[in-house]
Formats: sequence, structure tokens, C-alpha cells
Amino acid sequence: MRAWLLPAGSDGFDKLYQDTLPDPTPGPGEVLIAPKAWSINYRDFAVASGHYFGGVLKQPAIPLSDGAGEVVAVGAGVTQFKPGDKVQGAFFTNWVEGPPRMSMALGDGMGPGMLAELVVLPETGVVAMAESLSYAEAATLPCAGVTAWNALHEGPRALRPGNRVLVLGSGGVSVLALQIARASGCEVFATSSSDEKLEQLKALGASQGVNYKTTPEWGPHIGRALGGVDKVVEVGGAGTAEQSMMALRTQGEVAMIGVLSPEGGPNPRALMMTAGSLRGIFVGSVAMARALNAAIDVNGIKPVIGKSFGFDSAKEAYAHAWGPDSFSKTVIELG
Repeated sequence: MRAWLLPAGSDGFDKLYQDTLPDPTPGPGEVLIAPKAWSINYRDFAVASGHYFGGVLKQPAIPLSDGAGEVVAVGAGVTQFKPGDKVQGAFFTNWVEGPPRMSMALGDGMGPGMLAELVVLPETGVVAMAESLSYAEAATLPCAGVTAWNALHEGPRALRPGNRVLVLGSGGVSVLALQIARASGCEVFATSSSDEKLEQLKALGASQGVNYKTTPEWGPHIGRALGGVDKVVEVGGAGTAEQSMMALRTQGEVAMIGVLSPEGGPNPRALMMTAGSLRGIFVGSVAMARALNAAIDVNGIKPVIGKSFGFDSAKEAYAHAWGPDSFSKTVIELG
């Protein structure tokens, strides 16, 4: 099989290389998948540069957590899947349901990576695709989609129709959160440094757009001038969290996800004024992925693919996803 790999000691996605590896076979309790499409997340750049939680890669590794494809074979004891089923991977392969379980994660150099023509996953780490989606659309969901679902619909302050949601930027989590929130009957505000991208977000249903370059105090502006929001999908991190807290209205929640801006604050004093809360998010469970896929089918949600590349152009796909022209999800497709 063909596979893309990062070498031991990788310090950037430019070190990606393609190789031919032996075809894997599923053991007991395992599922052999032939991925047809993959998507790139911010986290994949951290893995490639050696800045993810596990540090620099200790051995060559197949990257990416997100992929969707067809079941080729199953090992002994597998009951949920059969050859021909359309499936996607689960970010955490052993967190099926319930409280967070930081189990093996895909594509981090320690768990299996998805960017190959064949991948073996445990049965617990496989999710049936939404019936209404293509492989490319389904491939956008395992990390970004489940993260957005967790931020909006899980936890003690799950979203309700009529709530207001703030999304930061136009990356995969933010765009999927916008779509999920709109399908849930909510109003969505969005921030970006680009007026052009704000217009794209408005075309997807955002009612208010704030350029954080021209309105650097966007948090107080949203919280006071625009009346505040009930939920912030906080993909930035410490550098933006304080402003996100200022954007809340009474008893709102900041769902803390990202590390795009890891330096700085936050000072949580703004939560005192709104009885707000800060909840940590780390992707989600298989049960959340199933709930998301069911909602997608019911509501006709179509994940936004900004640009698609062929399998042999994986490095170009990474470069695009890292660059200023990326919007929502960058996808790699087979053949």
C-alpha cells in the first residue's frame, strides 16, 4: 500500500514523504479500512513540527487523524461492521461514551495514522458515516466536527434554540460550529481578520461579523454593543480567551478548544460579571460522533470543503491548509 509518513525527528510538514508499505491485516477486534478521503487539522501541523503533546516523533509515523472510507475486512469478534460499510475513524479509539477518556488518539505518532491506502483500527475506533455525505465530506468530521459538536451540544450548558453563538475565525471547527449552530436554531456571530472571509461566513448564516484587526477589543464590543452571546467556540487559546469571556451574556459558556494563540492571560474576572463558565474541550467520544452524524442527516448539513487535493499532492494540501487562503477544511482525496 502507499502511505505518507513523517520521519523520526520531523520539524515540519515539508519532511513528509511517500512510501510503499506492506498491506496490513486486521486482528481480533479490528477493522481494516480503505480510506477514500482525508482532511487536515491544525493539530497535524503540531505533530509534524514536533510540538504536539508527545513531543518530537521518535520513529517514522503515518500522519492525520481524519479519514473516511470503506471497510475491506474485519477480524474475529467484530460485530458492528462488515466489508463494504462506509465509515470514518474516531479521534480517540477507546472513548466510546461517558466522561472524557484520554485513550489512544489517531495520527499523533503513537496511535495509527490515517493517511494511507489501508488502515487497521480497533472496532471501538470506527464510526459509521452519515448517510447523506460523500467520503470527502465525512472526512472533515472526526476531529473538527466532533469538537464543534462537543462545544455546542455537550456539557452542562448545551445549546438551545434561540441562543447566540460566537465562532472565532474561519477554520474547520469554527465553520462546522457555525453550521451546527444554525441548524440548531441559533444566531451566530463570527470574527476574522479578513472582511472577505467574514462575507463567506455570513453567506453560511452568520448574522454578525467582526474584523478583529479593525476592532481589536472585539470581546467587549460583542458583549456590550451587540448584546453578548451564550456560547463561544474558543479555538484561539490563552491569547483570546479573556476577550471571549467578555463577549458572554448572563450564564454563558466559553468552550475552550484551541491553542492557536497559546500565550497571554487569561484573567477570568469577566466571568464574575456574567456568572459565565469556562469548559475545556478535547475533541469527543464515539457517541458524540454518532450524534453529530445523525444531526447531519436530519438537518442536511454539508461540511464546507475549501479546497481538495489528490493523494499524491498531500504536501501541497498541507501547504494550502497552512496558508492565508485556506477556508474551512482542506481535503485530500484518493484517485
